[in-house]
Parts: sequence; structure tokens; C-alpha cells
Amino acid sequence: MKASKAGGKRYSVETLEKLGEVLGLEFYFGPPRGATQAPTALIDGTEFDTIRRFDVSAAAGDGMINPEGEPIDHLAFSKTWLASQGISPGDSMLITVRGDSMEPSIYHGDLVMIDRRKTHIRSGKIYAFNDGDALRIKRIEVIPDTALILRSDNPKHAPDHRVGDAMNHVSQNILGQIVWSGHNWG
Repeated sequence: MKASKAGGKRYSVETLEKLGEVLGLEFYFGPPRGATQAPTALIDGTEFDTIRRFDVSAAAGDGMINPEGEPIDHLAFSKTWLASQGISPGDSMLITVRGDSMEPSIYHGDLVMIDRRKTHIRSGKIYAFNDGDALRIKRIEVIPDTALILRSDNPKHAPDHRVGDAMNHVSQNILGQIVWSGHNWG
């Protein structure tokens, strides 16, 4: 069986395995290592991926300290919908929002999905980020090479301007972009 072609030469799987042994490397074909595989569900013949839900609260306000731990459950989302949104279920998580600063977009008690792959700040998007000991949710506006403005959607809360090291602290501690929210009517 031919596995690879480089510079006109073909290498067998066995040759590549031996090369791996000589170099002290594992010879492996499969999903990327470290990628979290989300459990799947089949509902009425339709495939669903599940997103891990954590007993964690993010503050839409002044910040909230959060416990760490294992997921408390999973919620199922259509594989087709997740793919159409570019969301990787294994790289996403669900947490609860506390506070009113993101109203009317996100309300106290709402569930939000965070795509942990989306950590590069795009101006105007909503992100979850670690701010000291607190996990916060804010709409972030970028003024290139100058400042980040942490905005609340609720006009009762003033914007928070970050410059210099404080700006870098936010950008280096982005957990991910908020890509979905579910409103709690209770």
C-alpha cells in the first residue's frame, strides 16, 4: 500500500512507521490529538452533536468568580446547523449568564454557547474572557493598536476602556466568542 509521495518517491506505510520509530514519534492517523469529541445522539433518524454544559456563570456585569469542574450535562444541537454555523461541538461549551449588562441581547439566566476556537477579537462581537478572577461577557470594540472598549448592550452600564497592558490582558484571556444564546423564560 502506498501512503505518501514526496519528490517523485512513494513511501509505504511500513516505511513511515519505521521512520517514526527511529525518530521516537508515534505513527498515527485519526482526528487531531487533543480535539475533544462531543457525544452524538440520534433523534428520529437525525444526527445531533452535543455541547457540554458547565455549572459556570459568566457575569454580564462586574464579573463573577467561577468554579472549575466537569460538565454537568450536554445539550443536543443539529449536526447540520452546527456545521452551517462553523461551530465545532468539541470546542464549544455552554454556561449561564448572570447580570443585566448585556440586555436586551442576553438576559440574566440565559444559556450561552462559547466557541473556544474563536479567540481572535473581531470588533463588535460578544466574547467571554477571564478578567482577573472573574469570567465576564462583553461586546468588544477594537480601536487598532490603541484600545479595547468593553461594551454592555444595556445603556445603564458604562463602557470600560482598556489600553496598554490592560488591553493586552483582555486580548490574551479570551475564552471564546459567544455564538448562540438560549433565553430562559422561567
